[in-house]
Amino acid sequence: MAAARRLAAIMFIDIAEFTSLAHTDEPAALRLLQEQDRLVRPILETHRGRRIKSTGDGLLIEFPNVLDAVECGVDLQRRIHEHNAREGTPPLRVRVGIHLGDVQRKGGDIFGDAVNIASRIEPLADPGGVCLSEPVYVQVRNKVPYQLEKLGAKSLKGVRESMDVYRVVFPWVTAEVGSGGTLPPRLAVLPLRNISPDPKDEYFADGLTEELISTLSKVSELSVISRTSVMQYRDRSRPVAEIGKELNLGNIIEGSVRKSGNRVRVAIQLIDTNQDRHLWSESYDRELQDIFAMQSDIAERVAAALKIRLLASEQSDIKRKPTKNMEAYELYLKGQSHRARETREELALAMSCFEEALAKDQNCAIALVGWAECYHWASHSNLFPPEETYPQMKRFTVRALEIDPRLAEAHIAMGAIYFHYEWNWREAEKEFLKAIELRPSSPEAYDPLSYLLAILGRSAESYEKAQRCLELSPQIPSVETWAHSGASYMGTVLFADRPADRIELLEKMMEVHQESTRVHEVLGYAYLRGKRFEEAISQLEEAVRLSKGETLFRADLAIILARAGHRKEASAMLAELEEISRHSHVSPVQLAFLLESLGRRDDAYVKLESAYERRATDLANVRLVPELAELRADSRWRSIERRMGLPEL
Repeated sequence: MAAARRLAAIMFIDIAEFTSLAHTDEPAALRLLQEQDRLVRPILETHRGRRIKSTGDGLLIEFPNVLDAVECGVDLQRRIHEHNAREGTPPLRVRVGIHLGDVQRKGGDIFGDAVNIASRIEPLADPGGVCLSEPVYVQVRNKVPYQLEKLGAKSLKGVRESMDVYRVVFPWVTAEVGSGGTLPPRLAVLPLRNISPDPKDEYFADGLTEELISTLSKVSELSVISRTSVMQYRDRSRPVAEIGKELNLGNIIEGSVRKSGNRVRVAIQLIDTNQDRHLWSESYDRELQDIFAMQSDIAERVAAALKIRLLASEQSDIKRKPTKNMEAYELYLKGQSHRARETREELALAMSCFEEALAKDQNCAIALVGWAECYHWASHSNLFPPEETYPQMKRFTVRALEIDPRLAEAHIAMGAIYFHYEWNWREAEKEFLKAIELRPSSPEAYDPLSYLLAILGRSAESYEKAQRCLELSPQIPSVETWAHSGASYMGTVLFADRPADRIELLEKMMEVHQESTRVHEVLGYAYLRGKRFEEAISQLEEAVRLSKGETLFRADLAIILARAGHRKEASAMLAELEEISRHSHVSPVQLAFLLESLGRRDDAYVKLESAYERRATDLANVRLVPELAELRADSRWRSIERRMGLPEL
């Protein structure tokens, strides 16, 4: 008697690159198999999946319907994604393929073309991805909250006719592109022109530009260029098409803002730079209190013009109002404007603005994060010691997350606290990944995540995140990206074997950021590593001048002088910095770097122990500074690493 045939949803799961790993590290491969089994079993039970058999590193699973199968595939990849973020072991990457068709049961196994097709669909998925056959897509396209991207017709081995294949686009995955798929549309928001009667309202136009970038960055199907890369076009005279070519994108938003009293008028347009045509334009003449509704309307209109479907969570996020008090919002924008100028005086003005904003609305989460970021910047700039800055930063950030758990900037701030002060590496990674999930086009999250992964020795992942950060800031990477105490970790990650390319990019940055102490600092270190000593010294002297003598840059200058052979001058500066450290904060890590540069290694370790006791912000940087390779080889440094909970490299 012939076996009964029935319709079933079939899933194949397979571990990516398992065979290669098994050849090089069999115990690690077996551990991945165990992890896969541990993670898959409870999810199958939840979604009524029946495990038919294993195929080495793969699994064949049957479901009563396609909706259960797709939801199971998504939940499985979400669980694995979260697992990889928490664990310090090699990441588990699986591919999932799903098909719908007739099967025959024989004993405990199933057979038929449907099984064969599902096995051919699975390899088309990216590691960490889910691919669907066309029959599955037809059944679920209006029933799941995920975007389903068409990959086109695929020829499948053993199948006579080609078949359309689709991939599920996850909210936590933005950089990966499916086989045969296309990158998300790339978009830039050029600085909105201020045509207000009062020139002092420039802050409002700049703030609205930044808020539009932030709002659009929440859309997973868009790749939105960073504020830093577009601000160079504030006083632009070049055609939009030329700007699009420079930034390597096809869509640009431009417009103007006129603020008068409690009314604001915004004229805005979306331009296809490749064809030099308008895709959409609108003029808004609203009360100031309607500014948030206007921002969300712009995001929705842009998505519609680019034929992008917003996820339900994205629709909710872009409609969320950060405050009901417009005075608080204006103070927040002013604070952001001051904070961007990178001086001690401007930082004080920014903190005052955020404090006033919170006096107007104590639940203004964005003002809390702005204030927290002031402390963060102050710590990295040596203005205040870490034991003063990070507890304050955490107080504001925790409160912000209580008010708005979906505020990406608050997760970035919390990640920085875990990373730079508490040395909780796993929680830091989770926070940065959460920020990317909430705001996929966020170089501010990819940047520290890349740095963190480099510190942890996960160089391939670090490079991937650094590359994504560079894609989001194609012309001028974030100044902060290159800044931390001269370590220049993004430069280390991206241009480790190409120092000339690194210098070239930094020199391009200098064309736009001539008044930035940070760019002078990092370019100085790049010149040092290129043996261009006099140019290196010149850059740090300029940084000292622009900063009005801040100790951060004076210490950098002393280090470069020592490395360039000017030991007498460097020693004199060391004595001055030691005296200053008696009553003001000077980074003990920088002092250790300077002492090492002068050949005083034992004294350098005294400073590093002090840095450990005080939880110095830049202590982990020692792992990435090329000039400190010999110091890192000492057992005393390895002892510090163990106490910090850092994995062995």
